[in-house]
Amino acid sequence: MALNFEAKKAIVAEVNETALSAISSLVADYRGLPVDAMTELRARSREKNVTVRVVKNTLARRAVADTEHACLDEILTGPMVIMFSHEEPGAAARIAKDFMKDNENFEVKGMALGGQLHGAEQLKTIASLPSRDEALAILLNVMQAPITKLVRTMSETYSQAVRVVGAVRDQKQEQ
Repeated sequence: MALNFEAKKAIVAEVNETALSAISSLVADYRGLPVDAMTELRARSREKNVTVRVVKNTLARRAVADTEHACLDEILTGPMVIMFSHEEPGAAARIAKDFMKDNENFEVKGMALGGQLHGAEQLKTIASLPSRDEALAILLNVMQAPITKLVRTMSETYSQAVRVVGAVRDQKQEQ
């Protein structure tokens, strides 16, 4: 069923709003996937705050035209699904990577991250990006390391002195 002009404008506006709030996006070919597999993909995506949209390519091009995801324009050919990640840059890539293990017809064409187009060969790299909580934990660990080392070094001096005094005591007791 053909869409009228108003319906097309509404779809473009909705996808544009989603793209503006997204950190990263992924485009994949879903040709040959059964309906229950797509339902599973959507369910996995909802859990990770990733929006999944199947939109005609011309409408998708218009929707992402003035966003960081405009670089996807060149890979929008054929039946495509677009996944927009809203909280973690690697969330859509992780979902797609896991989904591809069970569904060989699902093929990632490319990803947009930071306004740059990344090919499917970089899926594993982007999927391994840490989540926000993991990144904060790593940062905190890096910030805390020098202080911890300083405290250990300072306390080591006192423990070394105690060990020397203990060794002298043991030596005098033996005599």
